[in-house]
Amino acid sequence: MRRTRLWWEIALVLALGLGQSAVYAVVQLIYRLTDVTPLADQTATLNPSRSDREVFDFVYQLLSIGFGVVPALLVCFLLWRSRRPRLGMLGLDGARPARDIGWGAALVLAIGIPGIGLYLAGRALGWFVAVDPAGLDAHWWTVPILLLSAARASIQEEFVVLGYLFARLRQLGWGAWPIVIATSVLRASYHLYQGPGAFVGNLAMGLLFGWLFIRSRRLLPFLIAHFLIDAAAFVGYPWAAATWPALFGLPG
Repeated sequence: MRRTRLWWEIALVLALGLGQSAVYAVVQLIYRLTDVTPLADQTATLNPSRSDREVFDFVYQLLSIGFGVVPALLVCFLLWRSRRPRLGMLGLDGARPARDIGWGAALVLAIGIPGIGLYLAGRALGWFVAVDPAGLDAHWWTVPILLLSAARASIQEEFVVLGYLFARLRQLGWGAWPIVIATSVLRASYHLYQGPGAFVGNLAMGLLFGWLFIRSRRLLPFLIAHFLIDAAAFVGYPWAAATWPALFGLPG
């Protein structure tokens, strides 16, 4: 009975967030591949404007970010311990934060540089759509919102994919590498809306993150790395798009 309950719990947690995103991403990829416009000429906007009225755009952005972290709050509730460390099952114990932050920053180089290379190669081969990480107009709140969006993506994905799923699948008797592979496929799947190349890149990222998480059992480095990678992409996009417009499917 407990195993069945755990499987239902996992299904519901995923249906509230990343599992839902994976289903939509698969459908969107099929749509893109069957569209008359070639994949390489299509665009995916990661942080679109949500209203043509600035104040409502700002409010909608905040609401989207706030509700986006609810699945992470849910897994914290589900794995909360009555004794310290309260979130030890997620890999958070509050110890050695400076060291964890340093490791997270180092991971940015291991993931970010190869990721840029893969994107450039994938764009040339038609495996990626043109990704627009920041579809917002320039407002006083644009950069803070983009940074909050990067934090939301980091928290939602790493709390659920690394912390929660690793803990629950271990309780279900899964071995280390089956967990790493399964969670990496999930991570890759909800990025399919960016094209097949995004699946490959995020699968590789998931395998590396999973292997390192098994060895360290510490979540903070991966939260930091994910946040820094997304923050650099979201905030640095306007400059990069202006410098290399062809890479982003923009006119020169």
